[in-house]
Amino acid sequence: MKNTGIICSSTEHTPVVLPEMAELLPPLSEEQLGALETDLLKNGCYTSIIVNEDLVVIDGHNRKSLCDKHGLPYQMLVFAFDDLLEAKQWALDTQKGRRNLDKWELGKIALKLKPEIEARAKANMSAGGQAYRPSEEGSATLPNLPPVDTRKELADSVGLGERTMGKVMQIDEHAPAAVKEALDKKELSINQGYQITKQVEDLPEEQREQAAAVQRALLAMEDTDREIFLRYYYYYQKISQIAAAMDMKESTVKSRLSRGREKLKASLLAEEAHEGGTALWHTTSTT
Repeated sequence: MKNTGIICSSTEHTPVVLPEMAELLPPLSEEQLGALETDLLKNGCYTSIIVNEDLVVIDGHNRKSLCDKHGLPYQMLVFAFDDLLEAKQWALDTQKGRRNLDKWELGKIALKLKPEIEARAKANMSAGGQAYRPSEEGSATLPNLPPVDTRKELADSVGLGERTMGKVMQIDEHAPAAVKEALDKKELSINQGYQITKQVEDLPEEQREQAAAVQRALLAMEDTDREIFLRYYYYYQKISQIAAAMDMKESTVKSRLSRGREKLKASLLAEEAHEGGTALWHTTSTT
């Protein structure tokens, strides 16, 4: 990557917007976009839009869009990149310093880079006179060429650990839509999403969403309520056994079990409404 020092104006040149660049990062919130728009209207576009030598926008898509909306002029600063992958990684590194992106968001960005990282691995293989044959771990090696480990490359591209990136890849490939939606809404951590995914991935397709909904509801419970619920419904312990094991009164166990059941019911009914009527709540009261 190199700053060429070339500056051009939107009044003389029209930049190119590629969807894969514009959609690389999560969209700004309404509040963030509103603040940016207010600043542009008050002070103009004082920060250059970064473009490559083909005038493809690399950084500054939101500023460009708002400037176009209000007819505001802006300058473009030309950077030279080896390829679009390098441009994407530069844009990501730049934006990470401006935005508070969580690990799930970073992992999803990394997955968008996967085709190009794999293409680079294939090119390395071809350069060594062999076909691209990644191992099950996502890596491949050649004499005189560095190993190409897809998962490691993806993790490094966004600053995640390899294990975390591996969990993101598993969730992306196997998780029910409800789990991904919960991660997008920051209702689950990557570890929680991964645990649910592993627990439901061997179930028939038609049962996965329901099982995932139950797991999400359990995770939303308080730790003590969840333990009581699991001991009673999953391990078939009696109220007296739970009370003895958890050093509490039987009346307290019954009360917390009832509370946990109501919370689970409310969560599943809300999920049912969201899913358009699929019956999710069927736990029988046994107090």
